[in-house]
Amino acid sequence: MPPRTDPAAAPALTTPGPVPASGAWRPGVDPAGRRRFVRLAGPAALERGGTVPAVTVAYETWGSPVADAAGGVGNAVLVLHALSGDSHAAGPAGPGHPTVGWWDPLIGPGRPIDTDRFLVVCPNVLGGCQGTTGPASAAPDGAPWGSRWPEITIADQVRVEAAFADAIGVRRWAAVIGGSMGGMRALEWAVATPERVARAVVVACGATATAEQIGLYAAQLAAVTLDPGWRGGDYHAAPPGAGPHAGLGLARRLGQLSYRSEPELAARFGNRVQDDGRFAVASYLDHHAGKLARRFDAGSYVTLTRAMMTQDVGRARGGPAVAVAACPVPLTVAGVDSDRLYPLRLQRELADWAGNGAPTVIRSLYGHDGFLLERDQVGAIVTAALAGAGPARATVEG
Repeated sequence: MPPRTDPAAAPALTTPGPVPASGAWRPGVDPAGRRRFVRLAGPAALERGGTVPAVTVAYETWGSPVADAAGGVGNAVLVLHALSGDSHAAGPAGPGHPTVGWWDPLIGPGRPIDTDRFLVVCPNVLGGCQGTTGPASAAPDGAPWGSRWPEITIADQVRVEAAFADAIGVRRWAAVIGGSMGGMRALEWAVATPERVARAVVVACGATATAEQIGLYAAQLAAVTLDPGWRGGDYHAAPPGAGPHAGLGLARRLGQLSYRSEPELAARFGNRVQDDGRFAVASYLDHHAGKLARRFDAGSYVTLTRAMMTQDVGRARGGPAVAVAACPVPLTVAGVDSDRLYPLRLQRELADWAGNGAPTVIRSLYGHDGFLLERDQVGAIVTAALAGAGPARATVEG
């Protein structure tokens, strides 16, 4: 596998000039890149009430479909992104894709998610901002949803993904794989629709949101929504430079600290001061804040963070222990030993409920971001989970 690199140092395409009010991808304006699109039939009913009348899902695929015994797609693997990710899980930076794929070393011919064996599918999540319907998208009246966007949950996201799977002809996934928010959805897929999931790989998350996670996320939401540029959520038509960039940047700084471990920050930055007078660690956080503002939407950050705050796979199922224990889908559970946001005790709990005994431990200095950076270890976990998965080779007609 390629050597591990920090996302901050990864090749990226940048756009000079003032930061737009929203970093959301804009249909008809921004290049589509490798994105494909499905418009789902009918409205999406939401767990907390209300509906989204029409949903478009942006997605990318790698590999070729293979028929199962019933004539459906039998070798499809669903890969699910985290909070600030998108459908571009693999491939280079290019028009429409400002960075390399977030799990690029894991997806491709001969790689852990082997595209010589599997059709790999990665959709942008409901509420996202990179082609799937979310707060920056046009509502039925043609204006951005903005403040009118409803509250969504992890379960809502998975129901939309299930409708998306129907639309592309996948009745059952050979595997559903995700880390962090993607792991939450992989777990929800297995518990909510076990007949549609052959196996699930759940990395760096728990079964329910903890008090500390909710508190950290609440602070980030306050940073965004107290920014005068937030305008109650209706900032999308504001001129460049006038969006809630300060609040989104502060939220990202807080998040980035929780994604990394204290020993890594100490070893990498210490108390070093740069030539420009800034602490090196502050410069690092500034970099991530500015980078996110150019490629993400504050409304999506808010709605997806709220979804993670309400995560509870046991809601209306007798509690998380009962829900996970009753799930017949084989679960591979993995966690990062230095993760302070989703600590290893949560994966131990989840693995115990699933009858696995213990989770697979990813040894890393990098904290929560280890699920993205420890590619050799994560790749080995995925390879083991996918061993023997998928049907014999037979190309699907059409």
